Amino acid sequence: MFYHLFKYLDEAYNLPGSGVFQYISFRSAAAIILALLIGIIFGRMIIDFLRRKQIGEDIRDLGLEGQLQKKGTPTMGGVIILLSILVPTLLFGRLDNIYIQLMLISTVWLGFIGGLDDYIKVFRHHKEGLKGKFKVVGQIGLGLIVGTTMWLSSDIVVREEPTSVQTTVEQTTSTSETTLTPVEDVKTTKTTIPFFKDNELDYSWFTGGNELLAWLLYVLVAIFVVTAVSNGANLTDGLDGLVTGVSVPIVVVLGVLAYLSGHIVYADYLNIMYIPDSGELVVFASAMAGALVGFLWYNSFPAQIFMGDTGSLSIGGVIAVFALCIRKELLLPLLCGIFLVESCSVMMQVGYFKYTKRKYGEGRRIFLMSPLHHHYQKKNIFETKIVIRFWIISLLLAAITLVTLKIR
Repeated sequence: MFYHLFKYLDEAYNLPGSGVFQYISFRSAAAIILALLIGIIFGRMIIDFLRRKQIGEDIRDLGLEGQLQKKGTPTMGGVIILLSILVPTLLFGRLDNIYIQLMLISTVWLGFIGGLDDYIKVFRHHKEGLKGKFKVVGQIGLGLIVGTTMWLSSDIVVREEPTSVQTTVEQTTSTSETTLTPVEDVKTTKTTIPFFKDNELDYSWFTGGNELLAWLLYVLVAIFVVTAVSNGANLTDGLDGLVTGVSVPIVVVLGVLAYLSGHIVYADYLNIMYIPDSGELVVFASAMAGALVGFLWYNSFPAQIFMGDTGSLSIGGVIAVFALCIRKELLLPLLCGIFLVESCSVMMQVGYFKYTKRKYGEGRRIFLMSPLHHHYQKKNIFETKIVIRFWIISLLLAAITLVTLKIR
């Protein structure tokens, strides 16, 4: 909003200082500061409101140390995160940018699904909340929106690097000269592969070059990525400050990758795809990072508020959509390694339990409890130690992800 307002004031009235809003760096800094302030200041007000309304978490006794002490802690704190993301993005982002529009839609969409789940748990007193199939339908719906938008929008393109060609002039000159081919903005199903020198994968390779089938495959990939990462973040949300702190390095790295992909000089130097206008996503990433840190002010141990599915589903889904926008979805298994391991621990536990029950008549377990963070709780490792160690691992994975830009 401010971008468009001050651009008009600069052009119409030459207002001193208005040009600063044209810089992504300035608007990103402003977004992260505002997101932090909203999270800290309004977060306190929202917590007090939820307490007055007795909107607290109904904790089931799973035999974990200190678990029942958290009963009654206000939940649906994801509202704080959503507010801290949406307001700075609306104020400092370019609202005519297709990537910003996609991120805003994704945030609201998943926030609504998560909020509905929390509402059913808290106000309808159904412990299971929104049925899993409805959550999945909502996630598939978002993946479908994102995939088809990437396919059909003329604003979403990749700019091909110019290549040198030899052009032979008329024989009367008997000379040749080197020229550059025109730069093209093309629709493509290419994405980035980590650790490979020629680090671009085109989904059309799997369809024999058929463009329609390639885009249909891309939409299916988008659906899978959104669903998987969103559920992974949801499963990780089980300890005070865990998913919040783990997500901060992920968002920061995605912001860095967006800046590099949207900058023609850096994209050329690093030999990565140049995606016009994707640099605007840095504003969104800054707002999200500020929102998560601001929420951590109250969500760190002992948590004064839980984010609930309102926050966890949104965080994972937004990360997935962000990666799809900058064509880095194949980096997510590495960057979101914590989410991946947590999800795998649940699948392994459930699968092994069912298998052994059929074979031996009694279900056996691989872990003491799943998701994985509860396994360590069962081993009597203090909650804050588990959380901080997961944060450290997330930082390590984020650093390795950045290193993939140079190691191929």
